[in-house]
Amino acid sequence: MSGSFAVGPADIDAARERIRGHVLRTPLILSPRLSELLGTEVLVKHENMHATASFKERGAANKLLQLSDDERARGVIAMSAGNHAQAVAYHARRFGIPATIVMPETTPLVKVENTRAQGAKIVLYGETLHESGFRAREIAEAQDLVLIHPYDDPAIMAGQGTVALEMLEDAPDLDVIIIPLGGGGLMAANAIAARNLRPGIEMIGAETEMFPAFLNALNGEDRPVGGPTLAEGIAVKTVGELTLPVIRELVSDVIPVSEDLIEHAVSLYAGLHHTMAEGAGAVSLAAMLTDPKRFAGRRVGLVLSGGNIDTRLLAAVMMRDLERADRIVSLRLTSNDYPGLLGRIASLIGSEGANILEVRHSRQFLDLPAKGVSIDLTIETRGGDHVRAIETALLDAGFTVRRIRPQDFAKDVLG
Repeated sequence: MSGSFAVGPADIDAARERIRGHVLRTPLILSPRLSELLGTEVLVKHENMHATASFKERGAANKLLQLSDDERARGVIAMSAGNHAQAVAYHARRFGIPATIVMPETTPLVKVENTRAQGAKIVLYGETLHESGFRAREIAEAQDLVLIHPYDDPAIMAGQGTVALEMLEDAPDLDVIIIPLGGGGLMAANAIAARNLRPGIEMIGAETEMFPAFLNALNGEDRPVGGPTLAEGIAVKTVGELTLPVIRELVSDVIPVSEDLIEHAVSLYAGLHHTMAEGAGAVSLAAMLTDPKRFAGRRVGLVLSGGNIDTRLLAAVMMRDLERADRIVSLRLTSNDYPGLLGRIASLIGSEGANILEVRHSRQFLDLPAKGVSIDLTIETRGGDHVRAIETALLDAGFTVRRIRPQDFAKDVLG
């Protein structure tokens, strides 16, 4: 292991002692349902259980506890898409330090309001963390504030590295640790800590396909960077200067994950593991979902790095995941209209063991005969085979049946 990294094992050990009593020692929990699904032993590190629901508290507490009296009096400023913001604001309030947080204008409202509730001054600026960073540096210089970078800071990195120390205390025989990858602070420090304790352990990073900053930096690629992502917490365009050398040397692979898999991972955490994960927090599980056979027969530790997801967004993600799995489907039936038609359809659907969630009944489409009717059904099913059986029964009963997607409803309404 290189001795030229910004932090070393001793720094991470010191950070652990420094933050003891200020942050929660989160549990590492075996997930039987995820293990069964993925065909290997999966253990989840619950960083979503901190007071501000993310691992960021570790680095924030470690940094703030090392400030001088003069620096504490002047105050601090940070740029963040949410979790670093909440962590800095929370611990700054605990330690009596004034805090200003610059957040992208696209930050989810729940994260903005949670940060404001901690007493920090909020500045919304730019569409990305990169743009917010420029504004934070301007304010820091103008007001003589201490800038607390979300990942390119040795004290922040050392604090984050305490995750792996706890994981390997609880499960010394882990074969793999998969960690979300944004700017790289969490990944880099934990790679140092884990590889020091267990040199043969495989460290894997996971980043969203929308922001493949490390894949570009490590491999000399030029993948497009940017766009709407559920994993806004790791939506970073440029990698850390301090983190890149560590990841280049100690991390074996970086797995890009699609938005569909991120949504699926969020839904699986809620449905199978009974815990809340935000998009960025779920990408380590999403990375496993890209190729489960790769991890067969190995003990895999997943860092669930944060759980700050709006409940309405979580509900929407879970509904979309059910639609992808054909557990909720929408069908458009066309038929001649006659008394008792809806009752007949309901009886037929019920006899097939499905549940009708919503019905939309229209006679106004111009592509229908004057006496025709179009009926859109949203139904709950057991999956793809069940849907095909229902479609067959409807066809046999004389209906024209077409599968429709949610966007089709919007087209009908908007024209």
